[in-house]
Amino acid sequence: MQPGVRPAARIDHLTVTAPTLQAGAAFVVDALGVAPQPGGEHLRMGTHNLLLRLGDALFLEVIAVDPDAPAPDRPRWFALDGLTPDAPAALSTWVVASDDIRAAASACAEDLGRIEPMSRGARNWLITIPTDGSVAMDGAAPALIEWDDKPHPATGLVDHGLSLVKLEILHPEPARVAALLTSIGLADDRIACHHGDSPRLAAHIQTPQGIRKLSL
Repeated sequence: MQPGVRPAARIDHLTVTAPTLQAGAAFVVDALGVAPQPGGEHLRMGTHNLLLRLGDALFLEVIAVDPDAPAPDRPRWFALDGLTPDAPAALSTWVVASDDIRAAASACAEDLGRIEPMSRGARNWLITIPTDGSVAMDGAAPALIEWDDKPHPATGLVDHGLSLVKLEILHPEPARVAALLTSIGLADDRIACHHGDSPRLAAHIQTPQGIRKLSL
């Protein structure tokens, strides 16, 4: 990479956390009218997921603790250890893909966590994970991901005609969030940073029934 050139970055997926996959799926169906399909297991984290295509290289993920998997020897990602059985499902954070995750993490204006190897079935990738398992900036900041050289996971998902129209990021310091996105080289007209009393995400998604909103 040439000096001064930022790595290419793009929205990769939105993450819904829930105490169970069933609760997360119900949340998505209620909001979007479409059910996510089975994903797989993350053995290092003791979690599993469901997936819903939002484009050729963009998807929605529902993730929860896998009750049949052994507990990992570290905190689970996406703050899943803090969810109680009656916790509501929520759009908790998002993930940005980079062609060079190390360069992006180094350039980032915020600490997004350590770069760690992860896998699901035959897929392998690198992703930033805070050491304590939290989501950076309470979910307003994305995790960074760098996929292996296989086709993007979204290409293998059922196409229900869904697409991301807008991602609203609310935060008490929206300029701080905007500076972070600039620092990693993410420029996307679908992203809007606004002031909010507390961090929150809202995704406006085009569906066959019109634009639907996915949030807390």
